[in-house]
Amino acid sequence: MKNSIYIGIGILFGITMYKSEAASWFRIYEMFNFQAFHMYGIIGVAVVLGLITTQLIKKYKVKSFYNVPIVINDKEKSVKRYLFGGIIFGLGWALAGACPGPMFTLVGAGFYSLLIVIGSAVLGTFIYGKLKDKLPH
Repeated sequence: MKNSIYIGIGILFGITMYKSEAASWFRIYEMFNFQAFHMYGIIGVAVVLGLITTQLIKKYKVKSFYNVPIVINDKEKSVKRYLFGGIIFGLGWALAGACPGPMFTLVGAGFYSLLIVIGSAVLGTFIYGKLKDKLPH
């Protein structure tokens, strides 16, 4: 039952991404060239919604589907880690033409070449997990 909830949320997210054109390479290209507000609006709404949701989870001590309290730890403040991480993320986004959310939506829409990008993202995450302790944070 719980897995069907996750699948339903994922399908709803994919439909929303596709219909809002957030998975469109053209919209992403427009955003990076500062030609349209469309993607900035979507990202802005996502940031504000995430901020509000996070604060509500902290305030009301919300529990997960498994009845376990959701704990959101404070992150270590460091300009260097976010600067380098943001640059790497942005380069990957520019090379792939999609950030991680729309990648799955694009595969669902029939752009199967994104499977290479998803595989590369998983491989990069695995490598980071192995090297994490040796990297400056």
